[in-house]
Amino acid sequence: MIYRLAQESDIDAVCGLIKVAIGSMEKQRIFQWDDIYPAREDFLDDIRKKQLYAGIVDDDVAVVYTVNKDCEKEYENGRWNYPDCEYRIIHRLCVNPAYQNRGIAKSTLAHIEEELRKSNIEAVRLDAFSENPFALSLYFNAGYKKVGFADWRKGRFYLLEKRL
Repeated sequence: MIYRLAQESDIDAVCGLIKVAIGSMEKQRIFQWDDIYPAREDFLDDIRKKQLYAGIVDDDVAVVYTVNKDCEKEYENGRWNYPDCEYRIIHRLCVNPAYQNRGIAKSTLAHIEEELRKSNIEAVRLDAFSENPFALSLYFNAGYKKVGFADWRKGRFYLLEKRL
């Protein structure tokens, strides 16, 4: 796997990955994303801000994720364990269904954490849909702790945090 900043030329592949992922999640009765969010414009904005990363396998986009400090107001609901630490937030981590069940999400999460450590980031935050057992298992097994929740359009999301 080669990780790199996504480029505008990747946008069709990224949006295609997300569309297939939404279909796969819906077959598993996980309704966290739809045609409203995440949208093409969200990813284009991430690309322009140099915050969207792609994991490439055999010239295919196998995984995407965004890392930044941007968060919704509902993040104020978190009882953050490391409020004074320098942190980053992971958004829209998504593995292409064609590459699922190969440990890519786990290895990508480890890659993100290692890159953040190299940049002297002390903690990671994110939100995970309460009805997505695969995401919850990934994050809890990686040591993330639930520190609150946010209720958004699609339901309840847990706020999670990990000290690096």
